[in-house]
Amino acid sequence: MEDKKKDKYEDIIDLPHHVSDKHHHMSNHDRAAQFAPFAALTGFEEEIDEARDQSMIDNS
Repeated sequence: MEDKKKDKYEDIIDLPHHVSDKHHHMSNHDRAAQFAPFAALTGFEEEIDEARDQSMIDNS
């Protein structure tokens, strides 16, 4: 099976790495940001913390 995979990509395996003429190279920081967790509820944690703090004040 390994030989079959090797044969499948033999025509492209030694080609040079493509560098785009149209798009600049993305920094590692920007690339990592693409894979960061999606925060759909931005600011929601602060709201929870405020509600918890208020609840503790009301119950004391």
